[in-house]
Amino acid sequence: MAVLKFEEAMARLETIVSELEKGDLPLDQSLKIFEEGVKLSKTCLKMLDDAERKVEVLIQDKDGKKRLRAYTFDDEEADEPSPSA
Repeated sequence: MAVLKFEEAMARLETIVSELEKGDLPLDQSLKIFEEGVKLSKTCLKMLDDAERKVEVLIQDKDGKKRLRAYTFDDEEADEPSPSA
């Protein structure tokens, strides 16, 4: 199976949820796409966990030491050079 991008996996998952919510599918088809949805959900969660780990590795304090902390918009503003007059 080809590697899905996160956005593609989420779009398919949303489609599956919509199809299941309609309730028009036969039981065997509902079970089949439900199983696909569970697999996609796990795939998306893994992608998010991997992305979070990458961000944590990239966050460093001013001493160059890596420390885990929550990202805020203040962090982004502090990295921007101040405007000169």
